[in-house]
Order: sequence, then structure tokens, then C-alpha cells
Amino acid sequence: MTDKKPENLKRRGFLLAAGVGGAGAVAAVAVGIGKEKAPPVATVKPEDKVGSYEETRHVSNYYRTARV
Repeated sequence: MTDKKPENLKRRGFLLAAGVGGAGAVAAVAVGIGKEKAPPVATVKPEDKVGSYEETRHVSNYYRTARV
């Protein structure tokens, strides 16, 4: 049995680098590198709210298509 060297070492090197790079990217996301603070959530005060329900065009379209 003779030992043959793989002919396409560049491809294997690329695949290895892609795998290591992908693992590094996942680790960077998990750690939170470059993480920015989330903007505060806008809240609506009860006195600013005029009505609690508004039937818009897409709501009425949903009602029309959901009829049995």
C-alpha cells in the first residue's frame, strides 16, 4: 500500500480556514464583541392613547379571510 499525498491541498486548507473562521465568528457573537446597547422601548402613556382598538384595512381584511 503506498501513501499518496492529496492533490488538492489548497481546497482542504480553505475548508479548514472557513471552519475555524466560522467558529471564531460564533464565539465573537456569543461574547458580544461590538455589542451596542439596545435603544429604549417607546411606551405609550394611557392619556396619550385615544382608542384601544382601531379596525384598519388589514384587520378587516383578516376578518374577511378568516370567516368559516
